[in-house]
Amino acid sequence: MKLNLLPAKTGLRWIKQGIRLFFRQPLAMSGLFFMFMAVLSVASLIPLIGSLLALVMLPAATLGLMAASQQAEQGKFPMPTILITAFRAGRQRARAMLVLGGLYALCFMAVLGLSALCDGGDFAELYLFGGRIDEELVSDPDFQLAMWVAALLYAPMSMLFWHAPALVHWHEVQPVKSLFFSALACWKNKGAFLVYALGWMALLICAGLLVALSTRALGSPGVAAAVMLPLSLVLAAMFFSSIYGTFRDSFEQLPPADLHPPDLPRVDEIA
Repeated sequence: MKLNLLPAKTGLRWIKQGIRLFFRQPLAMSGLFFMFMAVLSVASLIPLIGSLLALVMLPAATLGLMAASQQAEQGKFPMPTILITAFRAGRQRARAMLVLGGLYALCFMAVLGLSALCDGGDFAELYLFGGRIDEELVSDPDFQLAMWVAALLYAPMSMLFWHAPALVHWHEVQPVKSLFFSALACWKNKGAFLVYALGWMALLICAGLLVALSTRALGSPGVAAAVMLPLSLVLAAMFFSSIYGTFRDSFEQLPPADLHPPDLPRVDEIA
């Protein structure tokens, strides 16, 4: 399976495709995203291991949303069971996805561990276990530095795992190899991914400005919070709907409509 080299403008196409896919099945895609968030949130509430469990589940849950986007693109209505796609294709692939989830959790904990060197672990503790966010904490320079360090370290980590769930599930790539192929694909098409990331950031900022201006015109500050939260969730659902397109376009061979094809070639080399 060969890597496609894409122009930077492809990033804008991915955004448009994600929005278009969302509106093909808006009820299904928004509902699946809310279920995705709910499952991870409930998992994180389990004492001691909850946050770690949610991290382990994230790659598999992301694959479920990608599979839902694939079905929406084919004109089908994705059912809730699509979210457990990773665990319905045989024990071997399910085990590989769990290994990938474990690698994701380890890498993410390493990122938080490095950020803890900046503020003594306040940011990491807040992220993992929750707590009260006050002005004093947010304005603390060490806390701000820890947030920036975590954000900067998460960027290369996201490249490692961006395509990895799809490669593990649809093309049976070994988890560690999938990280290499994913990072390579993101790096070779860094222009497209940069435009993609900046485009989504611009949409979120524009949505916030629109809500703020509307609130000021109406003279009701409470409206902003009531509108911005669901709007942010819908934009997030659109974003997750666009992830499938980034994988489909980055590689020459497309994942088949059948999620468990008998003659699917393995990925042993990306040229």
